[in-house]
Amino acid sequence: MGRRVKLGPGTSAHHRDQLIGHWRFSPISDSITYCERMSSSGYKNITLSHSESDRGQQFTTITMNRPDRRNALSLEHMLELIAALQSTAKSDAAGVIIAGNGPVFSAGHDFADMTGADLGFMRELLTTCAELMQLIQTVPQVVIARVHGLATAAGCQLVASADLAVAAESSGFAAPGGKGGWFCHTPMVAIGRAVGRKQALEMSLTGDTIDPATALQWGLINRVVPDDALLDATDDLLSRATRGSRFSKALGKQTFNTQIQLEVPAAYRYATEVMAASSQTADAQEGMASFLEKRRPEWRNR
Repeated sequence: MGRRVKLGPGTSAHHRDQLIGHWRFSPISDSITYCERMSSSGYKNITLSHSESDRGQQFTTITMNRPDRRNALSLEHMLELIAALQSTAKSDAAGVIIAGNGPVFSAGHDFADMTGADLGFMRELLTTCAELMQLIQTVPQVVIARVHGLATAAGCQLVASADLAVAAESSGFAAPGGKGGWFCHTPMVAIGRAVGRKQALEMSLTGDTIDPATALQWGLINRVVPDDALLDATDDLLSRATRGSRFSKALGKQTFNTQIQLEVPAAYRYATEVMAASSQTADAQEGMASFLEKRRPEWRNR
């Protein structure tokens, strides 16, 4: 995944430069290398499109395109999502929209892949899923889920892993394993970090679908909008979340996802070092200067 640098009071200038000066992505596994080769001949399970916001930011939309399978996350489908995210991470895009084609956002893992599968395959499948969810949180772009219809199990995990999420009034969210014989263990890693403990356990133990108003109240999503306003509302939130320096935003996302996992004293030590080091970047200095000089900033994204 993205490189992580541990910081403390004695952190050297070299380590600070490592932190703020070189955003790199390395292959997560051999499956990623395979996926990058596969992507050169086109995708079978997703589509990519590119757009520009009213504020001039470049957006990439990754659309899950298995409507006949309710956008179920087969191994091949997840490998394509990983390849698309890795490719986008190296682009000039400021934001990424993850969407679904067809009646639902995503029904989770594809049982057609898994019925009768041996333990080795299941480990590969679930490890790939974990890599996908973590990659969403380490790419430098702001990633937003645009949710319609149902988002269940690993589909709900995808929503929880995204930086932001906008949902249509017709959407629903569930971790349904609790009603059956195979508990939603891995989806609850992301869902349990997006909502409160009691809410996460209610979702996982009952397996019941919650409506978007409840999902909003619990912190799983950011907005609920009428179905016909979903596209515009998603674009609006992403446009506002991506204004300013792309470099600063990428570092901010990386720092948040690191410090939120630490105890408060360690989180402050880490965030203090990052904020101090990043004050020396070109965009931080430009932001301060443009504010004092009452002019529009000219971002250099470094």
